[in-house]
Amino acid sequence: MLALRVVLVISLLDTSKTEPSRSVIVSSDAEKHRGSQEVSTNLPESKTEPDQDGNLGYKGSRLRQEDFPPRIVEHPSDLIVSKGEPATLNCKAEGRPPPTVEWYKDGERVETDRDNPRSHRMLLPSGSLFFLRIIHGRRSKPDDGSYVCVARNYLGQAISHNASLEVAILRDDFRQNPVDVMVAVGEPAVLECQPPRGHPEPTISWRKDGTNLDDRDERITIRSGKLMITNTLKTDAGKYICVATNMLGERESETAELTVLERPTFVKRPSSVVVLTDESVEFHCVVQGDPVPIVRWRKDDSDLPKGRYEVLEDHT
Repeated sequence: MLALRVVLVISLLDTSKTEPSRSVIVSSDAEKHRGSQEVSTNLPESKTEPDQDGNLGYKGSRLRQEDFPPRIVEHPSDLIVSKGEPATLNCKAEGRPPPTVEWYKDGERVETDRDNPRSHRMLLPSGSLFFLRIIHGRRSKPDDGSYVCVARNYLGQAISHNASLEVAILRDDFRQNPVDVMVAVGEPAVLECQPPRGHPEPTISWRKDGTNLDDRDERITIRSGKLMITNTLKTDAGKYICVATNMLGERESETAELTVLERPTFVKRPSSVVVLTDESVEFHCVVQGDPVPIVRWRKDDSDLPKGRYEVLEDHT
């Protein structure tokens, strides 16, 4: 009987030993997502003691069976925004107990309205970071950078993917303005243009005489800022401007004029005539071209005898 009691006491002593604390860090390779997510799980150090009913439980901080460490369910996305405009970097995390969220930019903790009521950055209840206005100057760019949100509870933390916030730019001065071009009908015409520097990189379009150019015309190609017109027509002549556009708006280049000349052509050629000696004779000739052609008459590859001929306004 005595032996049985000793065994029982030893068994109870074994079950009352303090369990060591445990810490587990799980890292996931998320380079392909442009960032990394890390979940750090820390089980609290606590002692097990029987409760009033004789069941074992945790003393101090209690690890409830339904609790779980944070996880990011909505990651922030890259943003390109205009200076002075509002912006939001989204982040949403789950966990039990609900995790707290903080933001970091380029490795430094971001100050929000919860730290400084005068801050232009607000931490929303959802965990997203809201900018009342984007601040961006030549010397100070406090909002440009790479951001992550970090969700924490007593079981650990989770880190979102990286998200960049960039400020849109569109300079005023064109790197190359188009210049006047002169071609003959049927020849190709090329107008060159290099847009102002900008972010995102501005797209290029062209206008002719104040109207957007229809690039569906098979003769027209716009490539790397260049306007190329093949087999030019008289109707292609006009004033052209290059237009650079991004999310900040548009910039117009200086005006360039395309002149399309027309080579001289005969509308009506002179024909042979038979007359009597000492009679007058007329030879008719009609030409066209741009600029208006100058007409000269010759006889047997020599100049006409002076004083014996007259050229009328219609070139007769």
